[in-house]
Amino acid sequence: MDKPEPPILPSVLNGDTADVYFLRTREVLERAGLNPRASMELFPARDGLLCGMREVITLLKQVLPPDGEVWGLEEGETMSRKETILRITAPYQSYGIYETALAGFLAQESAWATAARDCVDAADGVPVISFGARHVHPNVAAAMDYAAVIGGCESCSSVEGARLAGVAAAGTMPHALIICFGDTVAAALAFDQHLPPDVPRTVLVDTFRDETEESLRVAEAMREHLQGVRLDTPGERGGVTPDLVKEVRARLDLAGFPQVQIFVSGGVTPERIVRMRQEGARVDGYGIGSYITSAPPIDFTADIHAVEGRPVAKRGRIPGITPNPRLKRLL
Repeated sequence: MDKPEPPILPSVLNGDTADVYFLRTREVLERAGLNPRASMELFPARDGLLCGMREVITLLKQVLPPDGEVWGLEEGETMSRKETILRITAPYQSYGIYETALAGFLAQESAWATAARDCVDAADGVPVISFGARHVHPNVAAAMDYAAVIGGCESCSSVEGARLAGVAAAGTMPHALIICFGDTVAAALAFDQHLPPDVPRTVLVDTFRDETEESLRVAEAMREHLQGVRLDTPGERGGVTPDLVKEVRARLDLAGFPQVQIFVSGGVTPERIVRMRQEGARVDGYGIGSYITSAPPIDFTADIHAVEGRPVAKRGRIPGITPNPRLKRLL
């Protein structure tokens, strides 16, 4: 699927989301008749996976004059602590009020992408899907899911996040569907009957009865239509353990359903994924939410390093353009 340009909200473009001192700076410079061509660089406070650059470029396309230059790393590249990942050279007033937004795009999305990569690395080839939309404000849910896909997730649960990432949205079924029907098998059969064939037939099996029992009931009822079962056992019941996965797998195999996959969700972390692998629990996919969404933002610092070509910097920083041969001309 094609990836559309991410939308830039009017509140961002008109400066309403900016720190107020940038707006005051613009007012002072305008009244003083000063608008120097300045080079501003951004760098992260820690290592990670760079994400948010698509929004950065989309915003800068709309605000920079034709002679503006943007150099940077590309979306999804690794970055090191204090490495210059973005350099903007243009009349300062054209981009100054957007420093807050630029740093914010990168800080949050890079954190989400980096956390997603941690999970994907731990899964070692087993598909991971972002299930974190419910853990963030809906205004940023799509950006979070997009970042998770940049971090290596196969897909994500939110429709808008999937659109931005150029993938198909993924998910199974909620407990609410099963509770409304009053029975897991009844809900599974209705799900199979009424949804188009391209929707995976993966059934949640922990709502009313033991997971192994529900898995076998659903498999017997759906037969070859069933593609997988999802284990989402809550913490109050001990969560999804390696032993539970192994038992469900064994009972499905013994009953003649080796093709039915096992999908695990609910408080999944890289550590829990590694434990599943180490203890021989065969998981075919993971849904991960809070580990990704709760990742602390990666702070980005923005500094002006040159004004009208003259090297300059605040104390503690090195004046002049910071060399980084990895940067590419992006605008």
